[in-house]
Amino acid sequence: MPEQRSFSPDERSGHTPTTDVDELTGALRQPEAYPHETGVVGFRQTQMSLLFFAGDFVYKIKKPVNLGYVDYTSFEARHHFCKREVELNRRLCPEAYLGVVAVTRCRGRVRVEEGGNIVEHAVKMRRLPEELMLDYLLTGGMATVPMMHTIASRVASFHTHAASSPDIAAFGSVPAIRYNTEENFQQTLAGINQIVTRTNHSLLREYANNFLDTHATLVAGRAREGKIRDCHGDLHAAHVCMTDEVCIYDCIEFNDRFRYGDVASEVAFLAMDLDRFRRHDLSQEFVDSYADISRDSRIVELMRFYKCYRSVVRGKVEGFKLSDRKIPEEEKRKALWLARTYFHLAISYATGQGLLIIMSGLTGSGKSAIAEELGSLLAGTVISSDVVRKELAGLPADQHSYESFGQGIYSTEWTQQTYGEMLRQAQQVLSTGHCAILDASFLSSTERIRALATAKQQHARALLIECTAPYDLLRERVIQRRTGATVSDARPEILEGQIETRDPVTEFASADHIRVDTTRNVEAILEDLWPQL
Repeated sequence: MPEQRSFSPDERSGHTPTTDVDELTGALRQPEAYPHETGVVGFRQTQMSLLFFAGDFVYKIKKPVNLGYVDYTSFEARHHFCKREVELNRRLCPEAYLGVVAVTRCRGRVRVEEGGNIVEHAVKMRRLPEELMLDYLLTGGMATVPMMHTIASRVASFHTHAASSPDIAAFGSVPAIRYNTEENFQQTLAGINQIVTRTNHSLLREYANNFLDTHATLVAGRAREGKIRDCHGDLHAAHVCMTDEVCIYDCIEFNDRFRYGDVASEVAFLAMDLDRFRRHDLSQEFVDSYADISRDSRIVELMRFYKCYRSVVRGKVEGFKLSDRKIPEEEKRKALWLARTYFHLAISYATGQGLLIIMSGLTGSGKSAIAEELGSLLAGTVISSDVVRKELAGLPADQHSYESFGQGIYSTEWTQQTYGEMLRQAQQVLSTGHCAILDASFLSSTERIRALATAKQQHARALLIECTAPYDLLRERVIQRRTGATVSDARPEILEGQIETRDPVTEFASADHIRVDTTRNVEAILEDLWPQL
């Protein structure tokens, strides 16, 4: 079955306008290149596209690249897929996709929507409000349960009316799905030990094959039920805008195979991305709401598999950026860590096993900084003893309570209560197969044993990360905290009390007890931790 339009030799050998990408980029970043008021022209590029943010509009130009799964190297192909992009995206975002316009050269000047020799084509879009983008809302803590219901309703309605046919249904067969999963693993071989460990790569491949072997009847039945549709293909949070009628944009136009599939796979895509933003609650609300509206209860049986599949796809795509010479190094660094995040998510889906990370160390040892970075990398829920302790006491997180060591809300009884509440919250996270990170000192053997028991009860893996630093540096950090914005109430006398009363760590196997020297920068520490997580 064809994946994308093929162009004839005659088409390919015809006159093809040529314009250097760098020259085109430079010209279209100038306000005078446009027939309307723009102000400063914003610019962003992906592996496949150049995007120019000009006033109320966005112009998207396809780069002349061949990435294997997409071929934009000919002028005709780029023009064709511009038109295809507008046609397909008007299904879910008609108000934004205005059409395809010409980029021309006249008297040595490159212009948009003006007379002259056509050198390129661009998709013209109405600019959507950034503050309504779902990824923006998630990052700012503004995404809500009602939003998930609205998105689920929009997606379910779209799926009901999306095209289906015997040819499309064939893409939902076990052989077709196995082809897609195996392609992912082949295309990520080069990223082993960079974006995914060899052990995890093999584990993911085994999981995919085993699932398709053991669930072949369920998968085959989906095609008979009409659940294989011409979908969006790239439904993640950055492509959802919460306008009055939810706008879901930037679908895949360049390869039909990436759009044709089980609607459950599309639902899993956004659900997975909500997990990445550490909103497992919203992820579940979205899936449940979609299942209710569509009356498709069997998607629940497919969620883990398709979430895993979509995580690997996103990890693969981020990994591709690492070899793109046009992408800045800072963006590549972000892509590397994001790819690793997606693969960690994939492992959590494949194993169904939660991960409990127990931070440990003296005050000032850098536990919280490492915990926050691990939370981002592992899409984990960070549970801070400083925050929980003050919540239990009815105090604002930023209100200090300078008690003597072992007194007040830092007494043994209050600390036990704090740790108990942290473990209760962690238990909820682990029960769904996700990662919980306990940001606390855990200097007592009793508390570490309680944490291990919680992990065992939830059949989760437990890992202790012990943060260390020289005494003088610990003391310096604690003193500096007194003048900074922090929820910590640590002082030098607290550090001294901890040193005198701490228990040595003996409860963990050597493979599950990692010592970290926090005199190094956080990124270097995470680079060492990553293969062990």
